[in-house]
Amino acid sequence: MAPEETFGSERLLWSFERRFLAARALRSFPWQNLEEELRDSSDSELLLDILQKTVRHPLCAQHPPSAKYARAFLSELIKKHEATHTEPLDELYEALAEVLTAEESAQCHRSYLLPSGDSVTLSESTAIVSHGTTGLVTWDAALYLAEWALENPAAFTHRTVLELGSGAGLTGLAICKTCRPRAYVFSDCHGRVLQQLRGNILLNGFSLQPDVTADSERPVVTVAQLDWDVATVPQLSALQPDVVIAADVLYCPDAILSLVGVLQRLAACQKDRKDRQAPDAFIAYTVRNPETCQLFTTELGEPWSTRPAPGPCQAELGRAGIQWHTVPPHDQKLFPYDGHSEMAILKLTL
Repeated sequence: MAPEETFGSERLLWSFERRFLAARALRSFPWQNLEEELRDSSDSELLLDILQKTVRHPLCAQHPPSAKYARAFLSELIKKHEATHTEPLDELYEALAEVLTAEESAQCHRSYLLPSGDSVTLSESTAIVSHGTTGLVTWDAALYLAEWALENPAAFTHRTVLELGSGAGLTGLAICKTCRPRAYVFSDCHGRVLQQLRGNILLNGFSLQPDVTADSERPVVTVAQLDWDVATVPQLSALQPDVVIAADVLYCPDAILSLVGVLQRLAACQKDRKDRQAPDAFIAYTVRNPETCQLFTTELGEPWSTRPAPGPCQAELGRAGIQWHTVPPHDQKLFPYDGHSEMAILKLTL
């Protein structure tokens, strides 16, 4: 059962907190459950608690969300209060008055709470497409892959991880904070994305200075400009990844062909390195177009089993000769994203 379908004030607070901090669409909030809870209660403590977990949250004070978003949220919260209570709640109107005077920015902050009690905060564009790229925002498959990583930290512990198409950096920062990799290489090809990515890495307390003495509890973090179409085998070999990951990069045929090409070159890096085990690769995606998914697996190669692997992607023998299988769905939903979207992770052997 999804969190928003479970009644009770604690679950409501959990849901409102995570959705607001991540600036999810207001329609995704459990407003109906809130109304029902408010009708059953004669006081306004729940609304005050929600206010403290959202607009008044310490993370929001330090890294505020979009002012427009906060105004819309508070307006909706006030509507729910007015529909169920006769007495006005001054704290709600005071909070709204504060955000009404706040200046709007092209950048906003989104925060994601981790089971450890830590959090990942990102500065992102308020537009889905900005500066000619979609890499300045976090997409749902990145959250899905981060959840899987947090549930399977051994896949990354004491290993060097290369992320292809890091975007805003959510997945990598979550792995760096919880899975104890030896080193983590964020990569992207778009200059504006790389600029924002570096800022988000620093925002979360990691250093990009090569001369800083490494902390055994924290990975060595680097950012690489990596164009899949022109990256060479020597360039990729120098990164020496033990694990390769990518999220939400199967968005068009051209991108898929470029991705398969760079995966082939990463596989070629291992042929001259008998002392290193071939890296595993984990590709997470949202199934938007089955034909796009089919193209990816067809270009990759055959599933590990002789019979097609279960899941949204099936394939015959492909061109790249890279074997794959669908990773079983993980159990715990930690981050707020569209639960109705079909998402999957493929594990590849390079």
